[in-house]
Amino acid sequence: MTSKRLKDISADVERLRHLALDLGWSWNHAADVLWRELDPELWSRTHNPWVVMQTVSLKRLAEVLASADFKKCLDQIESAAATERKQQSWFQKRRTNLAEVAYFSMEFMLSEGLPIYSGGLGNVAGDQLKAASDLGVPVVGIGLLYQQGYFRQVIDSDGAQKALFPYNDPGQLPVTPLRDADGEWLRIVIPLSGRRVWLRAWQVKVGRVCLYLLDSNDAANDPADRSITASLYGGDSELRLKQELVLGIAGWRLLETLGTTPEVCHLNEGHAAFAVLERAAGFMRKARQPFDVALTVTRAGNVFTTHTAVPAGFDRFAPQLIDRYLSEYAERELEVSLHDMMMLGRCDPNDGNEPFNMAYLAMRGSAKVNGVSRLHGEVSRHIFLPLFPRWPASEIPVGHITNGVHAPSWDSEPADGLWTQACGRDRWRSGELTCLLERIRSIDDASIWRCRAAARLSLVEYVREQLARQLIASGAAGCDVEDAGLTFTPDALTLGFARRFATYKRPNLLLHDPERLARLLRNADRPVQIVIAGKAHPDDLAGQVLIREWVRFARRKDLRSHVIFLGDYDMLMAERLVGGVDLWVNTPERPWEACGTSGMKVLVNGGLNLSELDGWWAEAYAPSIGWALGDGQEHGGDSAWDANEADNLYDLLEQQVISEFYTRDERGIPKRWVARVRESMASLTPQFSAFRAVKDYTEQCYLPAADAYRRRAAEQCALGRQIASWARTLREGWKTLHIGRVTADTLGDKHQFKAEVEFGVLDPGSVRVELYANSQRDEPATRATMTRTDSSMNAENALYIASVPSFRPASDYTVRIVPAHKAANVPLEAAQVLWQH
Repeated sequence: MTSKRLKDISADVERLRHLALDLGWSWNHAADVLWRELDPELWSRTHNPWVVMQTVSLKRLAEVLASADFKKCLDQIESAAATERKQQSWFQKRRTNLAEVAYFSMEFMLSEGLPIYSGGLGNVAGDQLKAASDLGVPVVGIGLLYQQGYFRQVIDSDGAQKALFPYNDPGQLPVTPLRDADGEWLRIVIPLSGRRVWLRAWQVKVGRVCLYLLDSNDAANDPADRSITASLYGGDSELRLKQELVLGIAGWRLLETLGTTPEVCHLNEGHAAFAVLERAAGFMRKARQPFDVALTVTRAGNVFTTHTAVPAGFDRFAPQLIDRYLSEYAERELEVSLHDMMMLGRCDPNDGNEPFNMAYLAMRGSAKVNGVSRLHGEVSRHIFLPLFPRWPASEIPVGHITNGVHAPSWDSEPADGLWTQACGRDRWRSGELTCLLERIRSIDDASIWRCRAAARLSLVEYVREQLARQLIASGAAGCDVEDAGLTFTPDALTLGFARRFATYKRPNLLLHDPERLARLLRNADRPVQIVIAGKAHPDDLAGQVLIREWVRFARRKDLRSHVIFLGDYDMLMAERLVGGVDLWVNTPERPWEACGTSGMKVLVNGGLNLSELDGWWAEAYAPSIGWALGDGQEHGGDSAWDANEADNLYDLLEQQVISEFYTRDERGIPKRWVARVRESMASLTPQFSAFRAVKDYTEQCYLPAADAYRRRAAEQCALGRQIASWARTLREGWKTLHIGRVTADTLGDKHQFKAEVEFGVLDPGSVRVELYANSQRDEPATRATMTRTDSSMNAENALYIASVPSFRPASDYTVRIVPAHKAANVPLEAAQVLWQH
């Protein structure tokens, strides 16, 4: 190519590069035609525009850019993007003054082209970043760029999982070095166990928002330190600690280096909790305040989302490790002793052998804490009970915001057409989701069924293609590869089951009676086919056994056209599966599924759910939209109960699901099935979308947190210093507080209580005296504030009274004293409570 021709196309090549580096393409598919035109085969295999741009020759670029149609398409895409940027977003219309939210997460699932994710946690993080972009919420993501990411899976000839760790070449990823004002690559340095470690910073454009990634593969580091960010969820406890130090401490320092200090810090799981300490340390330097004041001020702007359903799931580190890596940090940066810092991550601050719990640090360092479904909120309140001794479980400060998925990232092409026809192209960005319900409910049966048929056909073609590739890679005979083209049929009921293979998810519940399942699948009049996919962690041998059982079942000669296990489950495969399956099956052991977003992804595509009443399905299920497994109770891994649920699962499939799918009217449409599809799409898709979740986070967490942070930081931290002093005084003087004589008299329809209180060294205004009665049946717990009488004995001793309705016996009520401050979060910031004896 001549230098003149190269110069002629350079501007257009730069336009394409800019487009390829914006991960908006992962959900806005307008530019897909451009990448497909450049290299059809590479595009079909990777769906990664940046790989296409890095691979295609300049000669090929010149050829396509010579096409008027290609240039016109590029112009239209850029014009549409410019128009969208000018439009007011949902957040801008609110006219709030929220500056920025820093969203910390160990993983982000944004695209198969950026493999820095494992599963659910990354799915939530990625989808929320995308929804924040669409809604205009000012969020910036902080994560790690892994040299290998999560492992890639190969299934061998025996059906066993093999783990591979290919290198993530940054040059092939849609990331760019983050540079400072002088054009130098931005590098952050942190001390680790007496040495300095350099972290390179990268930038990922995600529509309106940015994601910053750190990696330790810097030439200035020792070989061991270069591998800190080698892989996701790999290595031992020490490596995990170093990764989390990089994420939290270096991540916050990166933001400060960029000149931005977000008002809100969102910790997506406890992995990121060290950001709590570094944010406080940065505030100490800036405001010249001691650690307790800095933590009191910055805590108000921190939000912690827990995804863990069992205490054993929290990251915990041995005291010796914390000593080695954080003793100097505590003394130099926080100006506190290591013991005082470790108190933040321990249940018993005086137990020197207790590990340091990252979830405890996140809890104590945040003003808002939430689980990821209504049920998970309840479970989490019990998990965190040890941090709030003697407080009722209902008052443990953990709420819930149920997860949602980013619908435009997961809808199939037929589904996108159906939604566009009914609701328009901007249906999600407006944030007005309730209006979608009636529009979807107005779609006729034939249109919905055509959409489902087209989506199922697309999935069948994909399954055949993937199976052929797997067989070729495993060295299978040519005839077996040819037979892959006969696998599945576009007309059969298609079930999907894909997720991480772990024992608590019970992925093999459907295999409890393999012969009964085989008969169900092979029914000539009502055939069923099922596609299975998923990985087990390389260290989870039990999970790998479950995979082998499914692979061997799928390889039975009599079932090859009905069952397939697809290896190397990733985001691209997930998109294809949720787009085409008729029924998504989920069988976790309740209540271990904190939320479970996989079933949400089928909603936008018209797929239905058959799931255990756990996680999101426990609040979503209704008889008109899907099927439920279980009785909504916990059974503690009872094998007899598992067997009973397996039988119920087969019964549901045979007697309801299959029957309904194959009961057709004169047009060949299963009217009852389509009615379920319509109602599921209408009522569940908006409710369990990332748009709703991000709006909830914005209104319930981000805006209140930013306001509280500003108030505590104002006037040289006057309110922050006041709250810190109040909390310090409570800790020092609580033991001098005493509840004396309590009497109760019933007068008509009222109980009147009197209680003598001795305050010791405490100011009576620092606490509240209450009457408390536990919840009863459907009635919530009762809290009634007692008031001090004018006839109180003296300054340190007082008489308190309160009257409550007498419909409950007086013996139900107990006097208690709790911390009280109009601007503090109790019991998050003061967990003391004193009950009458």
